[in-house]
Amino acid sequence: MIGVMIVEDDPMVMEINSKFLKRVEGFTLYKGVSNLEDAKKVMLSKRPDLVLLDVYLPNENGMDFLNWIRNQGLDADIILITADKSIERIQQAFRYGVVDYLIKPFRFERFKEALLQYKDRFENFKNSEVIEQKDLDRYLSGQNLAQNEEDFTKGINKYTYQAIWGKIEVGGDEYYTAENLAEMLQIARVTVRRYLELMEKEEKIYKLVEYGKVGRPQHKYRKV
Repeated sequence: MIGVMIVEDDPMVMEINSKFLKRVEGFTLYKGVSNLEDAKKVMLSKRPDLVLLDVYLPNENGMDFLNWIRNQGLDADIILITADKSIERIQQAFRYGVVDYLIKPFRFERFKEALLQYKDRFENFKNSEVIEQKDLDRYLSGQNLAQNEEDFTKGINKYTYQAIWGKIEVGGDEYYTAENLAEMLQIARVTVRRYLELMEKEEKIYKLVEYGKVGRPQHKYRKV
């Protein structure tokens, strides 16, 4: 599990982000704090892997905390969550090494995309000592560059694609239906079906059609 700390002074936003986090598999909330003093204590005691950091705190600035983490040499990744849309702030954030930047207000889907992309990189880096250029390019760009670029210009969201494929890939020889995947990933069934059709065309998955005595045949999918 990836350990997370949330730094947010607004109780309502803290609650929303905590609930969002619970909906994404593979993450656990170590602590939610509302000021930098508590954030530093949690950082040193719990050593979270990921920090969801607000910029504007009462009489404090989240960027100071980010700078402190870097000066301390602590191994933690940061996703900034802020209403600040200024190019100056965004440039500063990426120079400090944040892995993503979410502008308030944002939808759950964007939050989920950020976490899934981070999880993909985190888990693969953790289990590897070296990496090939093509794989590094995929992590840096946030998508599989070997994927046909045209697919992503026809209403296909790369993060949704990765979420569905990731579940199927981990399952190995296990069969999934669109209904199974939709329930597990909290994605609409019609959306899941569209992605499964694409993966079948790419010959990444195999489709099994089961005919019952009544009703429509059931389509099941597994990794090729």
